[in-house]
Amino acid sequence: MSILNDEKNSLFKDDSATEGRLLPAIEEIIKTELSNFNQSVSITKRNQIPDTPQIPIQKPTHWLKIPDVICCFVDMEGSTKLSAGLHDKTTAKAYRLFTETAIRIFHDFGAAYIDIKGDGVFSLFNQNQPYVALAASVSFKTFVYDHFTPQVKKLTDKDVGGHFGIDQKTVLVRRFGLKRSQNRTDRQNEVWAGKPINMAAKLASLSTDNTLWVSDRFFRNLKDEKAIYSCGCPNGETKPLWQKENVSNDSRFDFDTAYSLGSNWCKKHGKLFCKRLLELDKIN
Repeated sequence: MSILNDEKNSLFKDDSATEGRLLPAIEEIIKTELSNFNQSVSITKRNQIPDTPQIPIQKPTHWLKIPDVICCFVDMEGSTKLSAGLHDKTTAKAYRLFTETAIRIFHDFGAAYIDIKGDGVFSLFNQNQPYVALAASVSFKTFVYDHFTPQVKKLTDKDVGGHFGIDQKTVLVRRFGLKRSQNRTDRQNEVWAGKPINMAAKLASLSTDNTLWVSDRFFRNLKDEKAIYSCGCPNGETKPLWQKENVSNDSRFDFDTAYSLGSNWCKKHGKLFCKRLLELDKIN
């Protein structure tokens, strides 16, 4: 039994010092949050991901509900090979190159929200942006293949790459934490309750060799052949880009089918295909 929970072998011998289990201030926090828990929750539906200042924080029982949010999740494959203790400078360079580039690329493609989760980055797009989300993800994974992996290999002799996943489903969102504390605003953050971020991260965990994995519910939005078939390089033969994957035996997923994409942007037609994908969301 832990010494902290063993009443006979308490760390404190003075009984007056052990009245109650928790400090009064902590008891008060718990009391307040239990009171909030027992109140009715109000939910406002929004069709688009709002700007961060519009995400509620002050009213403790108020949430926003946003349908069919698209989450693109990326993180580093082989990051455990890098040591902050033994190779601190090269590790710092690698994390900077991966994470900052991901943030900037997804921002440039107009992601409505971007955040860091562990050693990964996730970006959120609205339901009417499936082709933009795909173009952003393929652009980043092309960067990983062309630049990140060879640069880190040159510095460390380690093989590192990227994991990539996309899912889409309804989310609830609000901000948690302290609105302001001693002129600090860093003790708050947005919480996205729902499937897409977790599912995208789990799909990414399946990806190897610079492959993007997406859920079937996201894949169903990709109806145009420019997102489904190759440009025909190098021999002029157009082929399907995606491979169907069975995930029905993986209890982590709430869907049975995923699709994987190994291709990066073509060196000859990549820019053209990317621009055409972006135009598709404007049309639809």
